[in-house]
Amino acid sequence: MVTETPLTIGVVKETKPGERRVALVPKLVQRLAKRGLRVVLEPGAGAGAQLPDDLFVEAGAETGDAWSADVVLKVAPPSIADIERLKPGTVLIGFLAPLSNLDEIAAMRKAGITAFAVESIPRISRAQAMDALSSQANVGGYRAALLAAQRLPKFFPMLTTAAGTVPPAKVLVLGAGVAGLQALATAKRLGAQATGYDVRPEVAEQVRSVGAQWLDLGIEAVGEGGYARELTESERAEQQRRLTEAIGGFDVVITTALVPGRKAPTLVTAEAVRGMRPGSVIVDMAGETGGNCELTEPGEDIVAHEVTICSPLNLPAEMPVHASELYARNLTELLELIVNDDGRLAIDFSDEVVAGACVAGRAEGVE
Repeated sequence: MVTETPLTIGVVKETKPGERRVALVPKLVQRLAKRGLRVVLEPGAGAGAQLPDDLFVEAGAETGDAWSADVVLKVAPPSIADIERLKPGTVLIGFLAPLSNLDEIAAMRKAGITAFAVESIPRISRAQAMDALSSQANVGGYRAALLAAQRLPKFFPMLTTAAGTVPPAKVLVLGAGVAGLQALATAKRLGAQATGYDVRPEVAEQVRSVGAQWLDLGIEAVGEGGYARELTESERAEQQRRLTEAIGGFDVVITTALVPGRKAPTLVTAEAVRGMRPGSVIVDMAGETGGNCELTEPGEDIVAHEVTICSPLNLPAEMPVHASELYARNLTELLELIVNDDGRLAIDFSDEVVAGACVAGRAEGVE
C-alpha cells in the first residue's frame, strides 16, 4: 500500500475527562517535517501538557482541522462520534482498547479506517521504541508511589532525630511489570522499605535490581508474551490466603496486576484490608478493569476499615508533560515504520509489528 503524495499528520485534542496528554510534541514535529510531512494541530490540543499552539507552529506545524488528515494521532480511545469525523482511508494511531471497545473497532472497519492500536504492538526487541504501554506504565508506576507517600500519614524514609528514630514505611507492590518496577524503584528512592511480588518467579531478579526485596508466596503463573496467565481457582484461593497473611505487615500496598482483555484479578481481599493497620494505604492501579482490591471503587478515594484505598484511572495524564513526550516518541517510531523516506505512506502488512498493531484495515486476518 503506497500513496503518491506526502502525508498530512493530524494531532487532535483529547476530549476524555481528565486526559491532559497530547499525541505529538513540538520537538518531534520537526523530526516529521524533515520527512516532508505536514503536521496539522487541532487548536488547543497541547494545552493540557503545557504546550501552547505557538510552540507547535514554531516547530513547523499549522493549526487547522486535524481530523481530516491522512494520519490521525490520538491518546485515548476514540468515541463513535470521533470515528464519524474521520474520512474513509484515514490511518488512526493511538490507544484503541481493541479487546473491550468492540463497537468502536467495528465502526472503524465499517468506515474504512486503517487503525493501529499501540497496546497491540508486539513486545519484541525491535519494537521497544514503539512500546507505549511500557512508556506510560513507567509514568503511572512513578506517580502511584508518590500518591501513596502523599496519602500515608507517616514518613516513607527512616529518620533519626533528637526525638527518636522513625522506622521506614513498608511498601508492597503487587505485580512486577514496568509499572510495578517503577513503583518499587520510586518507593525505594523515597526511603521506604520496598518489597515486590509477582506470580512470575523469573522477575524476582528484576525486583531485586531496583533495590527491593522479593516476597515469595510459592505461586507461579507464567503466561505468553511476558504477561501473567490467569490463575486457576485453586491457585487463586491459595494466593489470596498467603497474600492476606503477608499484607497485614505493610503500610502501603500498590497493585498493578492486569490480564489483557479480562477483569483485573482480585489480589487484596476485604479480609486483607481488615488486617492492615489503621492509616495504611492501598493504591490500586487496575481500577479501569475492576481493580485488584475487592473494596476498590474505580476512580475514587475511599476509607474502609481505617485504610485509604485510592483507585486513580489515568495516572499518566497527571504527569502530561513527560507522559506526552514519551508517548509522542512511541508514535513517531511507529509512523516512521509505515512512512517511507519520501514522506509517503508505505504500509507493509507482512511486517509482524505492523500486522500485530493493526486492528482495522488490510492486515492479514483483519476484515
